[in-house]
Amino acid sequence: MTFEYHVAKNGSDLGKGTKQDPFLTINKAASVAVAGDTVIVHEGEYREWVNPQHPGLSEWRRITYQSAEGEKVVIKGSEQIDTWEQLDGTVWKVVIPNEFFGSYNPYKEEIFGDWIVDNKNRHLGEVYLNGKSFYEVPTLDEVKNPVKQTEVVDHWTRKTVPMHDPEQTVYTWYTEVDLENTTIYANFHEYNPNEELTEINVRKTVFFPEKTGMDYITVRGFEMAHAATPWTPPTADQPGLIGPHWSKGWIIEDNIVHDAKTSGISLGKEISTGDNHFSKRKDKPGYHYQIETIFAAHKQGWSKELVGSHIVRNNVIYDCGQNGVVGHLGCIFSEIYNNHIYNIAMKRQFWGHEIGGIKLHAPIDTHIHNNRIHDTSLGIWLDWQLQGTRVSHNIFYRNNRDLFVEVTSGPFMIDHNILTADYALDNHAQGGAYINNIVRGNMVHRKMLDRSTPYHEPHSTDIKGTAPVYGGDDRWYNNIFVGAEGLDEVGTAHYKGYTTSLEEYISKIYDTTGADHSAFNVVEQPVYINDNAYLNGATAFEREETNLVSDFDPEFQLVEEGNEVYLELTLPENFEDFKGDVHSTSTLNRVRLTDVEFEKPHGGELVLDTDLLGEVKEGKTVLGPLSNLKAGKNRIKVWG
Repeated sequence: MTFEYHVAKNGSDLGKGTKQDPFLTINKAASVAVAGDTVIVHEGEYREWVNPQHPGLSEWRRITYQSAEGEKVVIKGSEQIDTWEQLDGTVWKVVIPNEFFGSYNPYKEEIFGDWIVDNKNRHLGEVYLNGKSFYEVPTLDEVKNPVKQTEVVDHWTRKTVPMHDPEQTVYTWYTEVDLENTTIYANFHEYNPNEELTEINVRKTVFFPEKTGMDYITVRGFEMAHAATPWTPPTADQPGLIGPHWSKGWIIEDNIVHDAKTSGISLGKEISTGDNHFSKRKDKPGYHYQIETIFAAHKQGWSKELVGSHIVRNNVIYDCGQNGVVGHLGCIFSEIYNNHIYNIAMKRQFWGHEIGGIKLHAPIDTHIHNNRIHDTSLGIWLDWQLQGTRVSHNIFYRNNRDLFVEVTSGPFMIDHNILTADYALDNHAQGGAYINNIVRGNMVHRKMLDRSTPYHEPHSTDIKGTAPVYGGDDRWYNNIFVGAEGLDEVGTAHYKGYTTSLEEYISKIYDTTGADHSAFNVVEQPVYINDNAYLNGATAFEREETNLVSDFDPEFQLVEEGNEVYLELTLPENFEDFKGDVHSTSTLNRVRLTDVEFEKPHGGELVLDTDLLGEVKEGKTVLGPLSNLKAGKNRIKVWG
């Protein structure tokens, strides 16, 4: 027997949870809902941490949490504060007893953890005025005399870039915590905070089970905001504003997720397999602790049967300080698609090596597709164990960097995407296939010979071996590379000197003194590069046999018009005469080190016959992600 529970602002947790006698809190419903039940939440603002107590049992016996049809439901990890005292001019303060926060005080807890580089003593708390977050400063004097910045140094590119919102008045806050009280000072400028909607972060998370193994839960149709989430590296607990917490089979769909201090949606690990040991112990590199995390998780049953297989779709995710979506190990066999992700890590209040619109470690057989990602510090960063991972049909723009693939041996697939950042691609990996993309921006290619990382049996978490990144073993077909003034690393010329077949590679290995492991460090792995277009200064691999190279300026740009995005691109007269094959498992060489084919997530032939807009391609097609590209001017809607 299944039940439909109702939650409403006029309800009571002593009620029956029916439509006529609803519960008052979502958490009450979460304490009683079991497999097959549905929780319907009616319009209103709910300030609570929803902590599911029971799992679903299968895809067909889920627990579903959803907003009532046509009703707006907001769940917040903040509380409204209207007891501010005016201190000096536009500066106000509030004194809050520490008991108010319980066991977790975000104004005492600092941004801390492995791979944090610069946190400036920032805390996990936040102050909001009418929905807009403030900037934390390290001294009370900077609250009284805020310094307006219009530019900031981007940590990734080391270039000076405009502030995300340079025209806004600078709203700042500062905190002091003693044994009894938490005092928050804030500059509200012309506003009286007691007459406006003034809120502060209070709870670590918004919708996140405290227990692991809360499988098969659907969360649909909510706005969720204001979580005091901690820094989420791959060697620590990874709570997000919302997430499954080491469970299986969640569906997170049709939500608006915003203003997480660090990570919005987490598909990550739990605490028992690692807890920031590098930062706490300081006795060996974080790399070693991450290796230990993987083996510890494997001993505890890290597998398709236990975790992963999540769906994250049709969400709007923005204004998060670290990640829109994050996850180590728990993201396996998942699908992330049709999400709009923006304004991630753009306040630059803190910085470290685990930041991105989407930042996943070990996303085995995970498919990230049809997402719109813009105005982020880094669009997608995929790290370690990209085996069976596919990134397809996404559009990237106004990011400081678009895509980073790191320390993995493949096979992974990057196809039918549009990358536009001046710093478009970091390739610190091997065993990738890049098919039918547009790349306008520099491409950085590096070996990683000092970090041997695991690879797996096909479509499995079972570890087959480990390998450093020698560089190469990549495939580049049917791409359009677009150069621009000031960009000098666009195209495939950085593979100069690489072999072009496994036979040539093996021959050179055994012609090299010191064959066995040392020869493999110096002979370049084969690359498979053909049928690409290089425009406006982009440069080709020296041994590419068939390509289109032209100084033609395509006047490339992505243009926003409301919620729609258009690709504008002018192509040379002979563009349509140059076509490439539809690639598939059968046309792409197996990956050398892992000895694995490019396949669908559960096995079977992968055929790349569908373009960015879902049009099916047959036979030879034009280059790039859109099958209707033509010579001359193109203006094509790619989102909305």
